[in-house]
Amino acid sequence: MSEVPQQIIAAWPGLLVEAVPYGTGLINVTLKGQLCGETVIVQRVHPAFAASVHEDIEAITAHLASHSLLTPRLIRTKTGDLCAVDSEKRPWRVLTFIEGSFSHDRLPSAALAKEAGHVVGRHHRAVADLSWSYVHTRPGIHDIDYRRAGLQSAADAHKSHRLARDVADLSARLAPLRPLLLPQSASQLRHAHGDLKASNILFDADGRGLCLVDFDTLALMAWPFEMGDAIRSWCNPRREDEPGAEIELDLYRAALSGYREGARDLELGDAEIDLLPRGLLTIAVELALRFLADALEERYFSFDSERYATQGDHNLVRAKGQIELALSVHASLAALEQVTHEELAALAQ
Repeated sequence: MSEVPQQIIAAWPGLLVEAVPYGTGLINVTLKGQLCGETVIVQRVHPAFAASVHEDIEAITAHLASHSLLTPRLIRTKTGDLCAVDSEKRPWRVLTFIEGSFSHDRLPSAALAKEAGHVVGRHHRAVADLSWSYVHTRPGIHDIDYRRAGLQSAADAHKSHRLARDVADLSARLAPLRPLLLPQSASQLRHAHGDLKASNILFDADGRGLCLVDFDTLALMAWPFEMGDAIRSWCNPRREDEPGAEIELDLYRAALSGYREGARDLELGDAEIDLLPRGLLTIAVELALRFLADALEERYFSFDSERYATQGDHNLVRAKGQIELALSVHASLAALEQVTHEELAALAQ
């Protein structure tokens, strides 16, 4: 991207911003900077998120801080606002920087998976007593029927697309899984981070989990979806666009063990615990449907132009990866259910 607009710089007097992107995020433009001698994170927020999302971020991070949890905090503008908006109506924000922190796109060891689980367990325990109505909401989140309709609409509109046959064939592989998929109302709603992928967890240099970052997706959500999405990222050692996706049981066990320890006295319903493996399965299928639709519509937040000719080609590979993951979960469902009960029984109400 080009330079940070001067109107944004002026909103935080003394702000200095480095020109190169920071981190590996796909959605927001993330930069590192200095403000009053302190390192900060500067972000231009993706159009998918309105400026109102910062009201939710402020409420939840303030609540986490009140529970003595480490968390990045929004730094207000000179006029006291939580963000500033540029001439293109894009919100910008400045956040405190977590010193000595590191993130991983994948979790290569059981030790890191356990730490990730511990961080999320602490987070869920802390927000369990939160009273907050979310200002920023998004339609279709973890609504499998919404994703099916989206793929059907894309298929109808792009019947002559060069990838149409590939998309149809891949979609057919998901049909046997349909009876196991969960509805959006699978269980009670809880305060959720909403995007617990590995790169949204910060660790210190010794691999200890520190905190969560990237709170744009905060929402009320069924726990099997919140944790299913986490497990999808943490316990598949492959990249999202890398073949051979599968759930590794040792990583799964470690993640749930860490979660149990971090959550401690958080009470989960028996049904929530029972549905976690199917929540994981549903998330993988949901993403496969999304990527298949994106392949036909040639769109996504980003794509690797050095490895793929078009967005459609990259999205097709992403879809294949999620389908492989879903089939791996299906094949391991009984084992996943057993491990889930062994590790999380102590949290059952």
